[in-house]
Amino acid sequence: MGVMADFDYSTAFSRNIGWLTPAEQASLRGKRVAIAGLGGAGGVHVLTLARLGVGAFNLADFDTFDVVNFNRQAGAAMSTLGQNKAAVMTRAAQDINPELDVKIFSQGVQPDNLDAFLDGVDLYVDGLDYFVFDVRRMVYAACRERGIPITFAVPLGMGASLINFLPGGPSFEDYFRLQGHPESEWSIRFLVGVAPGLLHRHYLAAPEFVDFLTHRVPSTGIACQFCAGMAGATAAKLLLGRGKVAGAPHSIQFDGYTGQFKKCWRPGGNAHPLQRLAIAYVNRRLKKV
Repeated sequence: MGVMADFDYSTAFSRNIGWLTPAEQASLRGKRVAIAGLGGAGGVHVLTLARLGVGAFNLADFDTFDVVNFNRQAGAAMSTLGQNKAAVMTRAAQDINPELDVKIFSQGVQPDNLDAFLDGVDLYVDGLDYFVFDVRRMVYAACRERGIPITFAVPLGMGASLINFLPGGPSFEDYFRLQGHPESEWSIRFLVGVAPGLLHRHYLAAPEFVDFLTHRVPSTGIACQFCAGMAGATAAKLLLGRGKVAGAPHSIQFDGYTGQFKKCWRPGGNAHPLQRLAIAYVNRRLKKV
């Protein structure tokens, strides 16, 4: 009879019931989530949402696993070296739920496959590399046009910060305000935008290993796990329409190392006076390195 004969959706996800109602669990079975970027946070997002019982995914990543990914990426192992990340994470998710409907975009998200990537999608979870601004802006704009909510948790130090972009709220451009500024400053403006609290700033042990200009930043698997928890809980609320979800200009950050939690509200995004001060602060810190 094979493995499929041994799998039963209701049994596999029965321990979710209690935190979810049976009707909500059945609803998740019919939801489709798109995730672009399946390395650090993105790979853990796939597994978290698969175990929540989400029934369909559109997964995009053109990259392959390498040894340098071992410290944080859920799909990175000796057995997956050189393999496409989207294909590996699809196998891992279907090993959890063999009934999953997964569309693989092994060339990543491109202008010519963007419509297909977002087709029938209920939620977009951003797992793109921190520095991929062109694709991120393209996907966010397309989600906004289609009324698709976005949740984005970024790993920072040993914690994570979460920001959501909801239909009717500020756009990516409205909030981050990258336009009109040199591309060399975009990484800093993006960092301050997603984590206005900067809770991780006090315990960077070796700042000489941070170089925004060459896109070299440290990372931890701890942070990626926090990302998956924060984004997963938000995804459940958005997919089920359960309770209020705050969108930009609201954000939240939790740092596991310091034990601190902070909510931020920055109307106008990076145009807010506190944001301008934070951007100047980060610039000064980086120039000292």
